[in-house]
Amino acid sequence: MINTLGHLAMAPEETAILDKILARHAKDAGPLIPVLQDVQRQFGYLSRENLAYIARALKIPLSDVFGTASFYAQFYLAPRGENMVRVCQGTACHVQGSGGILAAFAAALGIDAGETTADGKFSLERVACVGSCGLAPVVMINQQTFGRLSPEDVPLLLAKLSMPLGEPQQKAHDQPQEDAP
Repeated sequence: MINTLGHLAMAPEETAILDKILARHAKDAGPLIPVLQDVQRQFGYLSRENLAYIARALKIPLSDVFGTASFYAQFYLAPRGENMVRVCQGTACHVQGSGGILAAFAAALGIDAGETTADGKFSLERVACVGSCGLAPVVMINQQTFGRLSPEDVPLLLAKLSMPLGEPQQKAHDQPQEDAP
């Protein structure tokens, strides 16, 4: 949304949060990256409105702020899903078939790497290396590492994530049996 001054508009609460973050870094020499990190930590990503506000407040051209935010892989310019699925594409994982695992996640979620599902539940990322080469191929879902996977494992992993929190997982032999008449 654009206000009457031609600036992208934000809610007053969002502006107040940004002002606190900017004040915290006011004395830093080159505060852009720490400010971007704090804003992303607060909102989950860096919106266009946030970037424009930061540029004005720090008196840095918006193109420089956007260039920095888009250069570093740690920054996200769009909302991310509740569950982050990161498929390792490092050498060990690649040789062990991580490309097929990435394709299986993409097909199951209906998105490509770098995208988020329409319901906001999942984001899919291709990453260079997660440092678990001995478990190749590796996928990280949120902060949990899964190794020695195959494309056939993808539906089970997604089913576990789709289960409501706190709901116990039952194995097939634990399922309640219907009483015989």
